[in-house]
Amino acid sequence: MGVEIEFIAALQRRDEQALSQVFERYADKIYRLALATLHDEQQADGVVQDTFLKLIEHIDRFEARASIGTWLYRVAYHECLGRLRRAKQVPESLDEEFAETAMPMHFVDWQTLPETLLSRQETQSEIQKAIATLPETLRIVFTLRDIDELSTRETATVLGISEAAVKVRLHRARLLLREHLATYFEEYA
Repeated sequence: MGVEIEFIAALQRRDEQALSQVFERYADKIYRLALATLHDEQQADGVVQDTFLKLIEHIDRFEARASIGTWLYRVAYHECLGRLRRAKQVPESLDEEFAETAMPMHFVDWQTLPETLLSRQETQSEIQKAIATLPETLRIVFTLRDIDELSTRETATVLGISEAAVKVRLHRARLLLREHLATYFEEYA
């Protein structure tokens, strides 16, 4: 924690190296979150810029109740919601309940798939398409937990939901992705 406190102090002094370091560490992750939420590269770039501007403007008031990364994600997520509201595209409820996820129709033993298949460009493209089909609330949780590797607690903090809701949404996202990708991988199993 001492390193984090020193890092925050450097950010509060507007130390260029610390600012550069925080940008390098989080810019791509924030961009991914924004793109998953907004589906627009230009808007996602704007979210990254606005998030780091808010960091510079408000770092003096940072209370360190969460890590700087969690705080940045939360700022970025709220910036995305603001953009959606201004475009009048906010879902009626960000904590909406989903119908029970049905059991998968296709079963694939993912462990038997060759490593080379998983690393192919075509496969990666198919995975990205599958992620894009997820409902927004599931896609955002999946992006934060499985792609950006935030903890359940950090994800809950960023999204302002309970840890239980994060777990449920992540489970549902994974089930939907497995179902979507099963037909693609069926021929290789």
